[in-house]
Parts: sequence; C-alpha cells; structure tokens
Amino acid sequence: MFIGITGGVGAGKSTILQILKDKYDAYLIIADDVAKDLMCKGKSAYRKIVQTFGEEILGDDKEIDRQKLSSIVFQDAEKLLTLNQIVHPLVKKAILKEKNTVSNEHPEKLIVLEAALLIEDGYPEILDELWAVIADKEVRIKRLMDNRGYSREKSESIIAAQLSDDEFRKACSFVIDNSGSLSEAERQIEEHFERNHH
Repeated sequence: MFIGITGGVGAGKSTILQILKDKYDAYLIIADDVAKDLMCKGKSAYRKIVQTFGEEILGDDKEIDRQKLSSIVFQDAEKLLTLNQIVHPLVKKAILKEKNTVSNEHPEKLIVLEAALLIEDGYPEILDELWAVIADKEVRIKRLMDNRGYSREKSESIIAAQLSDDEFRKACSFVIDNSGSLSEAERQIEEHFERNHH
C-alpha cells in the first residue's frame, strides 16, 4: 500500500510517521529529503537550477546554497514558480522510482510518503490513500511557539496561508485528529486499518 500523508504546519505529521514506522514497519519517503538530494551537485535538479538561476547561487563548494536560492525565490513569485516547475516533476519521478523499487522487493511493505503539498501537486492519482493530519488551531500555535520559537502572530499567519481542515477533509480519504495524545493518534490509525484493510 502506498499512503500519502499531508497536513498543515504544527499538526504533528512527524509523530504520525513515527507511529507508522514503529508499529507498522512502514517505509518512509520524505519529499523534502528527496528534493534536497536531487539538488546536490551532479543530480538532475542541480543542473537545471544552476542553468536557470546562475552560478551566484552556489557556495564555495559548488553546491547550491539553499539560503541564497531561497532569498531569490521568496522575493519573486515567478522565480518561485520556475523553481517548483523544475523541482516538483523530478521529485515526483524520483519518489515513484523509489516506491517501485521498494514494492518490487517487498510487495507487502507499507510505503508512506510525507509531503506538505500532496494535494496541490497532483499526487492523489498515484497514491492508494491520502491521509491528512489535523489539529486544533490553538494546539498548532502552541507547538509552533514551543518547538520553533515562533511568535503567535507568525504562527497564525503561517496557519492562515495553508489549507483549512475542511479542505483537507474534502481531499483526503482519512483524517487524523492529532490534537491529543500519542495514544489517541495510534488508536485512530489502528481503527482505520481494521476498518479498511482486514
């Protein structure tokens, strides 16, 4: 089974991934890590990004300096779009390749993909199930303030810019409410698997 997990910032996706790994022996694919890897020197996204944005985004080691690149694309919506148009298709291709390799070797294995923008990037058609992790707004704000040191204002503006719980509910086949304890999250996952995958 190939499950995609998405959800807003502070909802606690990493907790859910940890449960799936520990209790269900899931193989995890983290889209951000795949993207970082493809941007390393000599990899597919590296060449295209350097061609597009020029050598000035490189550090002394000739690797892409992510901070330099971010500072360019976050000031310019069109450049961000260009970057995403380079990176996203390559990431998707790499994810499918990794998924196929793993499922060929271990057909029974649960494979879980984590990405912030699964819905927006058109992943649902390649996934067996799409899960969303949600949590009460106050819980999310507290997590962001505690774990990342964000101010309340910054936390609220980030949350406001992301999909709402209703939008996640519409798009996903299973929604985990991760406002409570670890064991509550575990119970929801367990019940979901019992209901749907005997």
